[in-house]
Amino acid sequence: MPEATLSELFEAQVRRTPDAVAVICGTERLTYRELDERATGLASVLAAAGAAPGETVAVSLRRSLDLVVALYAVHKSGAAYLPVDPDYPDDRVRHMLGDAEPALRITAESLPALLADAASPSLPAVTRRPWTTDPAYVIYTSGSTGRPKGIVVEHRGIVNYLCWMQERFPLGPGERVLHKTSTSFDPSVWELFWPLMVGATIVVAEPHGHEDPDYLAGLIQREHVTTAQFVPSTLELFVNAPATAGCTSLRQVFCGGEVLSTALARRFQGLLNAELINLYGPTEVSIYSTSRRFGTDVAGAAVPVGRPAANLLVYVLDGALRPVPVGRVGEIYIAGAGVTRGYVRRPAESAQRFVPDPFGAPGTRMYRTGDLGRWRADGDLEYVSRIDSQVKIRGHRIELGEVEAVLEGA
Repeated sequence: MPEATLSELFEAQVRRTPDAVAVICGTERLTYRELDERATGLASVLAAAGAAPGETVAVSLRRSLDLVVALYAVHKSGAAYLPVDPDYPDDRVRHMLGDAEPALRITAESLPALLADAASPSLPAVTRRPWTTDPAYVIYTSGSTGRPKGIVVEHRGIVNYLCWMQERFPLGPGERVLHKTSTSFDPSVWELFWPLMVGATIVVAEPHGHEDPDYLAGLIQREHVTTAQFVPSTLELFVNAPATAGCTSLRQVFCGGEVLSTALARRFQGLLNAELINLYGPTEVSIYSTSRRFGTDVAGAAVPVGRPAANLLVYVLDGALRPVPVGRVGEIYIAGAGVTRGYVRRPAESAQRFVPDPFGAPGTRMYRTGDLGRWRADGDLEYVSRIDSQVKIRGHRIELGEVEAVLEGA
């Protein structure tokens, strides 16, 4: 794993392929050099306004070219970005901003002035660069206490994950990756940052385009998208869309966030000549933690979630933190390079979920997922169920405690 931040990996690629197309959004195109120049200018403005390593910048923009520029600019300023979906209820937004205390906030209303300032030729260069141990982003997920909780993800954790993705499922120049996931959900991170580490291109779906499988099929065909991701429930809608059979440019499709049924996986592979990869893992361990390619060797009702990513360890333990035998159900714990810092302003919950790793070096931690699973005889991990009342709807984590709190306050 390289000792580098996300912005350093992007800048290295800019030097290698400055004139390659980095981002496509509708009729707009940006090369690597153009994206770098825009993000560098905006980063200077953000740094002058207080963005710096260890600080957070809230970004509340819809999917667009400007969103990509803003996220890369935040990283160039040294800060971490906090995605705030413009469609979130006001109460949720107030909680997130009050909890994370961002140094500043980028919105559709404030961005034009920031970009105008960024065009100034006399902007000072950003002098404070982040370390690999600095936060890259803060993602808020549903909270069991009724309030969303922020998860702080460091550069080293996400870089480890993206480098593993590139090693295991390589992208290259000329390949195109679909960005259709809300930035409030962490799978968007690999859609937005993995391609530009390796000379590929991001194809940005229009706002709310992820809700329309016919639109997505048309975009994939029109822009020759080679890589995309879906949660199983939206993959089923995509497979059912009449236009999907024409998506012959797709080379690999990733699936995660929900149980992937073997029946759906077979339907997909009967329709398209593309690899289907099942992914598993919580936000607290830098997106996903395991993977399994689907093939004819998969038996059973659900596709197993596979084996750990590079520099991660997955344990299936009993209540006394002892490994359970193969085939026996236990709780899934994950240790290694992807384990995040913990929750914003929640030391007690962080201590409960991020616990000492009894199998690792002194001071190392593992994340208690709350998921039940078992090891299969073939070495694959199989997800079984949740321990608690958390559910997933289209891949989004929903704590029933948060729903109850909203209903009680209505």
